[in-house]
Amino acid sequence: MTSTRLPEHIRAGIDAILDTVDAELRVRYPGQDGRAQPIHTVYVPADRITPATPREWGAAATRLLDEQYELLTALDGTDSLSAVRTRLTRDPVQDLRIDFEDGYGFRSDSEEDRAATSAGRVLAGWAMEPGGPSGFGIRTKGLAGSERGRALRTLELVLDAAGGVPDGFVFTVPKIRAVEQVSALVALCRELERSFGSAEGALRFELQIESPQAIVAADGTAPIARMIEAAERRCSALHFGTYDYTAACGIAATDQALDHPAADHAKAVMQVAAAQTGVWICDGSTQIVPETDPEGALRNHYRLVSRSLRHGYYQGWDMHSGHLVTRWLATYEFFRRAIDVAVPRLLAYLDRRSGGVMDEPATAEALAGTVVRGMHCGARTDAELRAMAPELTPAVLRALVAREPISQDPR
Repeated sequence: MTSTRLPEHIRAGIDAILDTVDAELRVRYPGQDGRAQPIHTVYVPADRITPATPREWGAAATRLLDEQYELLTALDGTDSLSAVRTRLTRDPVQDLRIDFEDGYGFRSDSEEDRAATSAGRVLAGWAMEPGGPSGFGIRTKGLAGSERGRALRTLELVLDAAGGVPDGFVFTVPKIRAVEQVSALVALCRELERSFGSAEGALRFELQIESPQAIVAADGTAPIARMIEAAERRCSALHFGTYDYTAACGIAATDQALDHPAADHAKAVMQVAAAQTGVWICDGSTQIVPETDPEGALRNHYRLVSRSLRHGYYQGWDMHSGHLVTRWLATYEFFRRAIDVAVPRLLAYLDRRSGGVMDEPATAEALAGTVVRGMHCGARTDAELRAMAPELTPAVLRALVAREPISQDPR
């Protein structure tokens, strides 16, 4: 072997340093964990929840779709309205939080105790019901001193009534401002798992980012990145709180919105901090609902959802049954268009042809990831993808997303 200028002990020292770096990066940035991200999280106040709520929301959304069919046809650029109507009648809600915070308000302890017990029973039923939301949970009150005791008691009562930690359960914690709050949540989860006899790591939470201090701390650092690390893989997602955040930044009420520059900055920081950690980003809500002005509300929500999708925020809050219509319509249109662009570029990449665009492995990863997301949400069916590109089997798509070698006979 040809000698080199670097002595062996120097090479060994360099390897020792970089092997440690590699190990730390693998722990901190493990990538996606195989979970399929929902397109939305529906928030329903705890005093309005029943086992039938998802079906009732779907029925109300279907009625609105039929009433506003002409308007929605004009919005839809990919002829997906029929598929959306089918979705609303069969499986309208992917993810739902029973809200004990702003949507519920402050009640007497006895009233919230009863609501928590009832919520736990509803969640247990959904965990056993094939037609229930695939993801569900609660939003507690915050961890500030005045609310903390109530938040912890509600969580414990919900889990007690549910018989432990149901599959698919997650709890959302609002108004997170400090890394130490996340460390306390980890300790809480461990103790509740021990108490209920659940497996370690079964109880996960979401952090609701609606305070500027979570984005930029007093020392100029970005606490949100340290929050994700402090969560020890228990943080499922970061949810943005539109109105609390913009209000805290001093934005006038008339200008508080998902697309305000202050909101965009916060979400961009969240997106970068969560990148490659496996933690999802969930966009916030709009307070404009289709009650008195359905046409204006539908147009506005469709625009906001489409904008969020283009910015890479694939999940958002839905606070009204009418939001389901434009949530699904905008999502289906976005992914149908994206898949129609991605498929020929992926085929060209597999054939090592340019197709007019010289794509790199990172671009192929993103294109395949888009196809996977679009297929999961139902924008395209398996049959449609097979007709477009039989070569793009699930195994091939998984390999492209993971940047792994592709089998000669993928299945």
